[in-house]
Amino acid sequence: MTDRPEWTARTDLASRRFGGTVMWASDELFAEKENLVNPWLPRHQPETFGPKGQLYDGWETRRHREPGDDRAILRLGLPGTIAGVVVDTAFFKGNYPPFVSVEACALPGYPSVSEVAGAAWDTLVDHAPVTGDAETYFTVGAARRYTHVRLTMHPDGGIARLRVHGEPIPDPALLDVAALDLAALENGAACTACSNMFYSSPDNLLAPGLAANQAEGWETARRRDGGNDWMIVRLAGEGVVRFAELDTSNLRGNAPGWAALSGSSDVDDPDGWFELLPKTRLQPDTRHRFAVPESRAATHVRLDIYPDGGLARLRLFGGLTDRGRAALTTRFDATS
Repeated sequence: MTDRPEWTARTDLASRRFGGTVMWASDELFAEKENLVNPWLPRHQPETFGPKGQLYDGWETRRHREPGDDRAILRLGLPGTIAGVVVDTAFFKGNYPPFVSVEACALPGYPSVSEVAGAAWDTLVDHAPVTGDAETYFTVGAARRYTHVRLTMHPDGGIARLRVHGEPIPDPALLDVAALDLAALENGAACTACSNMFYSSPDNLLAPGLAANQAEGWETARRRDGGNDWMIVRLAGEGVVRFAELDTSNLRGNAPGWAALSGSSDVDDPDGWFELLPKTRLQPDTRHRFAVPESRAATHVRLDIYPDGGLARLRLFGGLTDRGRAALTTRFDATS
């Protein structure tokens, strides 16, 4: 059981893992602004001092002696709608800011810092209190698609991480809808269910790039009941899968022995699933690619692994149907 809000299970749009970056900060004398988007949990080693003081895995500014606040501007790695933000002051006990604000804006292309700073900002969190060495959760529920976030500390101090959880919304104008990865997080796909995520989340399967280690994939606990593990991905839109890539890279003693894929356009109908890839043998630490002869359209794909274990990435290459293209465009227009 956990008391974390449900929306914290959604994608961290600001994470460095997805290309997020901190473009600018008003000050970073004690600790670098880039730490705000590190994907790992904050780390700390007491009594580790550099020439400017204790080293922190976070962003820390100097003490203000004149009125004013410190700010940082982040570009989201995955533009999208924001469900909530987490301000994590881990290990900042006597040097955290008493209040924070969070704003967001939406800009096309790749604007400069000055262009972003001059944008029209929407307030997501308005001068709210935070505590030291703790995560503070702020439910947002914004329906608009954003590209940048601005974090303000009132007046100064240190913050370890800023997590911006939400749903990625791709720009259809930047996608080849006839040939794309239908399972890519950055294209709007999402994991909707899974049997087990004891070691790591199945969302990792949909992340961009290659997994650097086994922790960046999906790994389940060892099964002792004779069953098998599975996950379901909602595709970027209704489409036809032509090729599937099942990547077991970095998983040497814990890769599944076999895997299978099935598709559906109605996940509520238990008889509506059809075979995309039959139960097929896998090798450890290997990128497998398979042609998918089935030409039926699907909105969801189920991955079954036998009996358990882990995968690094799942890629489902294909094209959107006319209905899938329309839904993708509608979702973008509705949030822009």
